[in-house]
Parts: sequence; C-alpha cells; structure tokens
Amino acid sequence: MADLNLMAIFARVVEAGSFSEAARRMGCSRSAVSKAVAKLEKSLGAHLLNRTTRHLSLTEIGAAVAEHCSRILDEATEAENLVGSLNSEARGVLRVSASVAFGTLHVAPALAKFLPRHPKLKIDLSITDRWVNLAEEGYDVAIHVTGDPQPNLVARPLAPVRRKLCATPDYFQRKGIPQTPADLVAHNCLDYTRSGEPGRWRFTGPEGEIAVPVNGPLHVDDDEALSQAVLGGLGVGLLPTFIIGKDLQNGNLQAVLSEYIRSSAMSMRCICRRATCPARSGYSLIS
Repeated sequence: MADLNLMAIFARVVEAGSFSEAARRMGCSRSAVSKAVAKLEKSLGAHLLNRTTRHLSLTEIGAAVAEHCSRILDEATEAENLVGSLNSEARGVLRVSASVAFGTLHVAPALAKFLPRHPKLKIDLSITDRWVNLAEEGYDVAIHVTGDPQPNLVARPLAPVRRKLCATPDYFQRKGIPQTPADLVAHNCLDYTRSGEPGRWRFTGPEGEIAVPVNGPLHVDDDEALSQAVLGGLGVGLLPTFIIGKDLQNGNLQAVLSEYIRSSAMSMRCICRRATCPARSGYSLIS
C-alpha cells in the first residue's frame, strides 16, 4: 500500500493546482512536495501528473487516484475534528471510587453543580474505603488518601490531609485546655485505631518527637464516627480538617496544641490510570 502521507500531499497538490501553492499551504518546500509526488508515482507504478513549466494536469490514472486521495484526506480531517470535539466536551460514563468521608462530604455535593455543566456525561460513583483496582474493576478515577501512588498511576493532589487535636469548647471548659502534650493524660482521648499505634499519640516538640500514652472511653476505626463523638463532647480527638473544617470555622470545635502536630506526607488525591486519565481533558469534580 502506498504511503497515506504521500497520498495526502498529492491531494493537496491537486487541490492547490501547483507544487508551489501546495508547499505554501503546507508550510514546506516546493522540492519536498515534488519529491513526495514522484515517490507516490513510483510506489503506484503509474504517471499521475503531466508537468510543464507553467502548468500541471492530471493523467487519466492521476484523476482517478486524486479522487480517492481527496476522500482519504477528507476522512482524516473529519477524524481529527471528531477527536477534537470529543476532547472538548466530557461525555460517556465516568466510573469513580471515593473514600467514604471525603466522597460523602465533598464529592457527592459537588455533583449537583458539575453534572449540569456536562449534560453528556454520566457518573457511576462508588463510596467505599476499599482500595479498588482501577484496571481490573473498570474504574476511571479513585479519590483516596495516599502518600505516593503506584508508578503506573497518575495522581493529582486535591487537598493535604491535616489533623487537628480538638474538642468542643464546652469540654475544654470542663476539663481545661491542655498546654503541652503531656497534659493529655488527664483528658478523655478518643483513639483512632487506624493510626498504626493505638493508645499512643505522637507529637513534635522543640526537642523532637514526643510519644504520649493516652486513654479514653472510645476506640474507633472511622474518622466520621470519631468526629461525631468529639462533637458530642465526649473527649479530645485527632481529626482530619476535610471532615471538621466547617466545625472549626463556626466554633463548634476548638483546636489545641497545633504547634506540636506533625505535618503529614499523606494527601487526598485523584488517582487514575496513565492511559485513561480524565484529568487530561481538564474536567475536575473537586478543584
């Protein structure tokens, strides 16, 4: 089969009526265009153009070939336009997995504004703390907390995961505000059991890391459940700001010992496969 690029150049020459004009339109040299047509003729084993110093005319075979080449060029242009239109507008089904807390508090509320802007797009949303296998389970995007995604994945940071030591103002009025991490031994410390070291909280002070043994009436493996217990005045908890941000702003919760809390390398990220990453299209549920 002859080179399709050569056919496209030949179609441009026929369309322009000369090598020089075709070269100008394509942004290349006249000699390059002439050589391409000659190469096509050699490949097909047929004479396509009658050349004179001032005029080009098609041979009988050239006219037949030009018709086909013109259709090939039109189809290629339509294909490019189709891809451009598909890339410019979100469409189809986007399968999304999001962690329970972040998905419920931030992703789901964003859909009410996001979907009307993209009427040709549908979202299949799964709210789960289970890490899904994007390729095997057919998900396009996963929104979860991670420090470093796998090398075959693309991750876009959405928000840092910061934790605040907090309780209700009423609780601190009854129990007192701790001034140092060591003061926590006198408080009801509600423990998040997924932290990796139940019964011990770690802080960073002027002299380095401080490990404080804590005790309280509740051990729980879910941040949302922990936040509800803290909001109920049961005790002090280390909670992520993406859950309690509004409660801190409106005064329902009060943060303490912030200068002792280490920054985390973890962040909430939008994760997708490299080959099918929807972030490349510029559409974002959460900005």
